[in-house]
Amino acid sequence: MERIQIIDAKNHVGQTVQIGAWVANKRSSGKIAFLQLRDGTAYFQGVVVKSEVPEETFQLAKNLNQETAVLITGEIREDTRSKFGYEIGIAGIEVVGESHEYPITPKEHGTDFLMDHRHLWLRSSKQHAIMQIRNELIRATYEFFNQNGFVKIDPPILTGSAPEGTTDLFETNYFDQKAYLSQSGQLYMEAAAMAFGKVFSFGPTFRAEKSKTRRHLIEFWMIEPEMAFAHQEESLEVQEQYVASLVQSVLDNCDYALHVLERDRNVLEKYTQLPFPRISYDDAIELLKKNGFEDIEWGDDFGSPHETFIANSFDRPVFILNYPKAIKPFYMKPHPTREDVVICADMIAPEGYGEIIGGSERATDYEYLLEQIKTHGLDPEEYAWYLDLRKYGSVPHAGFGLGLERTVTWLAGIEHVREAIPFPRLLNRIYP
Repeated sequence: MERIQIIDAKNHVGQTVQIGAWVANKRSSGKIAFLQLRDGTAYFQGVVVKSEVPEETFQLAKNLNQETAVLITGEIREDTRSKFGYEIGIAGIEVVGESHEYPITPKEHGTDFLMDHRHLWLRSSKQHAIMQIRNELIRATYEFFNQNGFVKIDPPILTGSAPEGTTDLFETNYFDQKAYLSQSGQLYMEAAAMAFGKVFSFGPTFRAEKSKTRRHLIEFWMIEPEMAFAHQEESLEVQEQYVASLVQSVLDNCDYALHVLERDRNVLEKYTQLPFPRISYDDAIELLKKNGFEDIEWGDDFGSPHETFIANSFDRPVFILNYPKAIKPFYMKPHPTREDVVICADMIAPEGYGEIIGGSERATDYEYLLEQIKTHGLDPEEYAWYLDLRKYGSVPHAGFGLGLERTVTWLAGIEHVREAIPFPRLLNRIYP
């Protein structure tokens, strides 16, 4: 007898199979027991009919505790009433691992309780669907960059310097000197781009920001491509093509997860239409001022309400171009005709999800970069290797960083970024 996964049930209709699963929930009447089963690929229903099985099998089905691990034997059949579309008519049940007093019951639980039990909460259907979307974005990321000639390069997690200053970094002792958990692999990606042309990294980053908003994590994952011989316009095209490809991959490969999350496919399909709209920082300030945002002035960075309003003015992700130099990191290329802005862009997701990409063209002039490093209060000696890139065959180059968890949050249509990562690290949470 073949053992299959639930997700493959559609290929075995009418066949008797075995499935290893956990009992997520159950209900029964006098003559039928219904088991909600999950195996890590999907959820579906198992049906035990009293008249069709031995009495001990029926009684076992009625008395299974939530999250008991079982081996189920039965026939796969279509079930048009369910989200999954298939079920199994159970003929045999073998208990593999018992479960007693499972703490997460079908009733409502508070967020702190669920976060304390995150190691178990991951088993729920909604969290399972979110992680499937996260997994698809990871798979599709590698596919996109591999197909477009990028080389995967892994930057260090421990660094001796910081791309954006050390204020929000976690400091640690590295033998007899200070080191920091990386807040970005970008500077190393610039070095890699000078060796390989087009590169990308994908790894954890850390920000010691004391923020409790629904958009922030202390530890999160970033995808950071960098391209040699590229200007900002080329980078923007790659960014929108990449994001559109992620959305399309979710639509193509996560139908079940989207169904569980009740995510509107028609809304997501709009986000595959290119090009994405663009608005300058200057025009964004004017747009906000004309619509009652009296708290914003030119030179200010945008907060969540500002980004949400700007995003809601468009029906797709929107680029905000050329921010003030004073509020951006030292490495961005200055505008050719203006002293006060740099060549950069943030991509703002629709529906109030905020910035998912930050990117720029990078400064290539050695003296300008040295001056900026000093102006930002950084030690030029710590950045000597970075300055070397401007001494030995410097070329125009541009890149960006996409935050994986914010993108998952947006595409899954969920409220808080903490559900977009398996084990979130938050301001007051490092357990489990």
